Amino acid sequence: MNYAIIGFGQIGQALAKAFARSGIEVSVATTRDPQSFASTAAAIGAKVIPTTLAEAVKADIVFLAVRYEAHRDVAKALPTWKGKIIIDVTNTYGVSPEDLGGQPSSKAVAQAFTGGKLVKGFNHLAAATLDQDPAVQGGRRVVFLSGDDEGAIATVAALAEQLGFAPVNLGKLEEGGKLVHARDKTWGPLIFQDLFMKRA
Repeated sequence: MNYAIIGFGQIGQALAKAFARSGIEVSVATTRDPQSFASTAAAIGAKVIPTTLAEAVKADIVFLAVRYEAHRDVAKALPTWKGKIIIDVTNTYGVSPEDLGGQPSSKAVAQAFTGGKLVKGFNHLAAATLDQDPAVQGGRRVVFLSGDDEGAIATVAALAEQLGFAPVNLGKLEEGGKLVHARDKTWGPLIFQDLFMKRA
């Protein structure tokens, strides 16, 4: 299993740090030349590998950490996303429900990634919070996951555990997933909630 983060702003870098802390290799990409952010990647860790968008989309699991408006451009990098899991870390605060077709934002995102399995996750934490070590006082920081494919959620939950987080499955995008979706200028009720789960 290999991993990539597309988008290397504050959220993308926070995710890269989580991989670096866990000693797991991850590719990072933007639409820019990899050399333009190679020094930032190197400062995070040796296993954070700057690459091109065309190479990053070959990963088994891809974190989509771009602005919502850019997701279609990323999706076009492959003719089909069959067999891949896309973790949607985007937020749509300020995007009108009409622009989303009246559906949760991840449903709209999923439609662009033909054949892929989409899981909403890691989006409810602010970048400064996601940037921190998720292990605190004997507990682990919670990340909420939702999606319409249980197998994909289980795979992402296992990865979240490897990265030191405590995954919580909210269910399908139309159901519990709405708790972590922004709607126009209203945040979902679980967005920005910084919760911890004590180890058993």
